Amino acid sequence: MITSVSNPAVKETALLQTKTKARRESGLFAVEGLRLVREVPKEDVARAFATEAFASSEEGVSLCMRLGAELVSEAVMARMSDTKTPQGILAVVRQKKWTVRELLRGAGPLLVLERVQDPGNVGTLLRTAEAAGACGILMDEETADPFQPKVVRGTMGAIFRLPFAVTEDLPGTLRDLKEGTCGPAVTLYAAHLEGSREYDRIDYPEKAAFLLGNEGNGLSREITALADARVRIPMVGPTESLNVSVAGAILLYEHLRQRRK
Repeated sequence: MITSVSNPAVKETALLQTKTKARRESGLFAVEGLRLVREVPKEDVARAFATEAFASSEEGVSLCMRLGAELVSEAVMARMSDTKTPQGILAVVRQKKWTVRELLRGAGPLLVLERVQDPGNVGTLLRTAEAAGACGILMDEETADPFQPKVVRGTMGAIFRLPFAVTEDLPGTLRDLKEGTCGPAVTLYAAHLEGSREYDRIDYPEKAAFLLGNEGNGLSREITALADARVRIPMVGPTESLNVSVAGAILLYEHLRQRRK
């Protein structure tokens, strides 16, 4: 059993919870809690830790055996955890990487995020995109790190199943999508307050991409200019704009509604 909070593995795991640089350099991220850890594919688990109490519980016995979890003290688990009340199980998971071409192989629309900075929104969008049958999510480097703890929790397991990619050059990648350089050509729709067409008055093609921008400023002019069309979600009340995750859900489910017809 690991009892020292100074143990190198403990310190490295704690860094994965707090430092984007540590996650990027190692290619790992931390997942904790019974529900989420059960969702992790076994082949993606680099290491797992459990408290003695969890490992001896009814739900913990088989999970710890499957993952080969190492026992740690309650104090060590608290040191590695990102939550106030750790559930006693934590896994260090290998990050999956997808190319844009791989995203487009799936059915459904693509969701594109530019500078979406709230981890809760990114997590919700990953979860919603999976539920609505999106082929994946493309995001720029200024969008919240998809492997940070709050994002991971918000996905409710979708992070292990829905393909997503981070691009260093979002404008260039969008041009490639339009030109069909990465696979089938994609039609780009910018969610915009000044959109000339309402979102439910458009017949979307199978390969469509919905562009969503920063919570406070929306899409940049450069990204908006690349869109084939600007779409708006009508609002009857005086609210200036919708939450970005709500807007994303509305657009994705409209696309799903049309596909189901």
